[in-house]
Amino acid sequence: MARHEVTGAVVTGGGSGLGRALALELHSRGAAVVIADLDLEGAEQTVAAVRERGGRAWAVACDVRDPEAVAAVLDAALGHLDAVDMWINNAGVAVAGEVGDVALDDWHWVVDVNLWGMVHGCHVIAPYFKQRGAGVIVNVASAAGLVSTPGMAPYNVSKAGVVSLSETLYGELSPLGVGVTVVCPTFFQTRLLDNARSDAHRLKVASKLMKRSSVQADGVARAAIDDALAHRLYSVAMRDGRMVWRLRRLLPQGFYDLYFRGMAQVQKRV
Repeated sequence: MARHEVTGAVVTGGGSGLGRALALELHSRGAAVVIADLDLEGAEQTVAAVRERGGRAWAVACDVRDPEAVAAVLDAALGHLDAVDMWINNAGVAVAGEVGDVALDDWHWVVDVNLWGMVHGCHVIAPYFKQRGAGVIVNVASAAGLVSTPGMAPYNVSKAGVVSLSETLYGELSPLGVGVTVVCPTFFQTRLLDNARSDAHRLKVASKLMKRSSVQADGVARAAIDDALAHRLYSVAMRDGRMVWRLRRLLPQGFYDLYFRGMAQVQKRV
């Protein structure tokens, strides 16, 4: 696969939000897409959206917490596609709250989906891409994986794990011609909050910040695919995300001292 081409792709969590935007962006670049989602109805709606635009797409039911189900997605994809050029691990959920307050069941849920789901996807597709000597893995994390905000411990931990997984894979796979990109957006409108486990205040703040973003799902998807095809490790589409990430790397502890005070003020204003 040339770096500027993708003909066949898989998107997990493709039934709505960013996953759907990624599928449509891939279609706009000439790719056929297999959409995997726990919500099969949502996956089929994404397939319909792609086909309405003249594209080729198929839906597969998949719970990314189940490694056998994820392996079955690759088998299904190879039944429809000549080859898989890009695999996007996008499925994710949200849990917010302070350490000691968040129920351990909620911790397990968010880590099982957000981190283990990514591990399962990478475990399945990495050997396939190694054998081909080509391909791109795209892991959708979050700016929360780069900068940790108080009150979001479970989500932060799961997304930081995705960043670390992606960095490790980049070292392992890039010498073989396989790309790895980790996508780290800040706030944009999505259905992530629909099933989020958090208190009403945090959900309200997050919802307002999502609506205010100047970059929405289609922009995040466009940047992600651009960066993936260029074999860039990090895709940070939003200016605010790039700014805080750079400051955190420059002044690790000093940044957090200022950031925590600033976030408290932002939440009060919102």
